[in-house]
Amino acid sequence: MADQQTAKKGIKKKFFDVKIPLTATKVKLYAPNEEALHNSIVKIDMTKNLKGKNVELRAKVILKEGKIDSELLSLIVVPSYIRRIMRRGIDYVEDSFEMSCKDAKFRIKPFMITRSHVSRTVRNKIRITARKFLESQLNIKNITEIFSEIMSNKLQKNLSLKVKKIYPLAFCEIRWIEVIGLPDKSPKTEKFSED
Repeated sequence: MADQQTAKKGIKKKFFDVKIPLTATKVKLYAPNEEALHNSIVKIDMTKNLKGKNVELRAKVILKEGKIDSELLSLIVVPSYIRRIMRRGIDYVEDSFEMSCKDAKFRIKPFMITRSHVSRTVRNKIRITARKFLESQLNIKNITEIFSEIMSNKLQKNLSLKVKKIYPLAFCEIRWIEVIGLPDKSPKTEKFSED
């Protein structure tokens, strides 16, 4: 027993470089070997890259053919950033739903703020329009393309223009996107209801 403990203590750890998709960052992780890093989660603060928008990118370290790689896991806007945007005399519209793209199943949470108070009917129309738009745009892309469009603000801009036909927005953001598994072969369509 004592020999086993000494053997464990004697294991030398070293730094391994892990490249994170869509970033120029190489993260250094400290571990005894590559196998120990498999399935570990890396968190990166993207605030500087995204011009002050507080966003946290999470990636999962994987071993591909004996080499260290990583795959995107989630992109989350920090709640304190959302709280700073909130003002009196406005309404917010949020949603949360699961959908599949070419290579993954994910949960996405759009968050929109109207320029002034609006009725519940208008908020529901905004929510339905946003969901239909996101489903039509994202199911034909892969997960890397989706994350890239969110980080470059392209998806949010297009969504805002679409919703503008119903009511102009003061703020439009994808608050949360997280990969939850492999894509569904036959995606289910959900029914919308008044909130």
